[in-house]
Amino acid sequence: MRSFRKLVISTLVSVYILILVGGVVRSTGSGMGCPDWPKCFGQWVPPTSVTELPENYKETYSQYRHKKNQRFAKYLNAFGFENIAHEILNDESIKEEADFNPVKTWIEYLNRVVGVIIGFLIFIVFVYSFRYRKSNRSLTVIAFLSFVLVGFQGWIGSFVVSTNLTPWTVTMHMFLAMVIVALLVYLVHTARESGLSGDIPGPVPGSPFIKTLLFFCMVALLVQILFGTQVREGIDRVATEIQGRENWVSAVGMDFIIHRTFSWVVLVLNAVLVLKLWKMQHINRFALTLILLILGTILTGAGMAWFAVPPFLQPVHLLLATITFGVQFLLLLQVNGKIGWAKAHITID
Repeated sequence: MRSFRKLVISTLVSVYILILVGGVVRSTGSGMGCPDWPKCFGQWVPPTSVTELPENYKETYSQYRHKKNQRFAKYLNAFGFENIAHEILNDESIKEEADFNPVKTWIEYLNRVVGVIIGFLIFIVFVYSFRYRKSNRSLTVIAFLSFVLVGFQGWIGSFVVSTNLTPWTVTMHMFLAMVIVALLVYLVHTARESGLSGDIPGPVPGSPFIKTLLFFCMVALLVQILFGTQVREGIDRVATEIQGRENWVSAVGMDFIIHRTFSWVVLVLNAVLVLKLWKMQHINRFALTLILLILGTILTGAGMAWFAVPPFLQPVHLLLATITFGVQFLLLLQVNGKIGWAKAHITID
């Protein structure tokens, strides 16, 4: 069980690396560095020069993506999203093909390579979990769900590219990554809770107030991340219209004001949570980690506003937010443990 837990932790770290790389892709505008999927310009190893591409590569890949979007529109129509399907097929900006840029191409290619590695890791986790299918069936079930979801994530990723980074597909792609993080955190927790990993205390029972507060902290963080995606979409929009990065944040307008204001809600909720967790033995170390992550997320967000959206801060900002979510979810699992399983004396006010 200890080796299984280490494998899951390694996979979880890899997912966070992918989120960081994805942030780099987003901040450098490399999302369309490869116009096709899963290959890149029709090759498993992408080109390094435009001379390796045909003269009409823009028209070729624009048509390729449009055909793929036609298939995507059929799925959307089948589920009742006719308006979205119509927009995808009739928005001329979606058909625009970017100029070839070898740096952006290889940044996006690296993003895909890391994604493939994670796919293999999660498959190995699923296979490994079979040895516990009788003693702890939840491990196998969650590992299977993780494997299915990472495949679905790759499928959605192909449409993120084909729709030329349509904002709602990018947002959906990111939130699916959050679900995968939650599933892997659950696997880590369950493996530890099994009792076969005796070096770490088991579940720590928490009061109903703490459990409720943790839940609202997670909801507030997810809402804040959603507001952040709207700010990012606004910056992508104004960046094509306004010269000078120092003017981008002010041009985004109300979306940024809402995102900035709601950060105080996130901070206050988590500050109250940390004060409560600090009184709980064997779990208070998470309290310090949590508040540092929250402060780091807020400070990197403020840094983007103060210093004209420097590209290196965006991926760090996103990474800290997603790590915070993972820590919150782990804490929620911990405080939901049964009292009889706890391996420490807990004092809860």
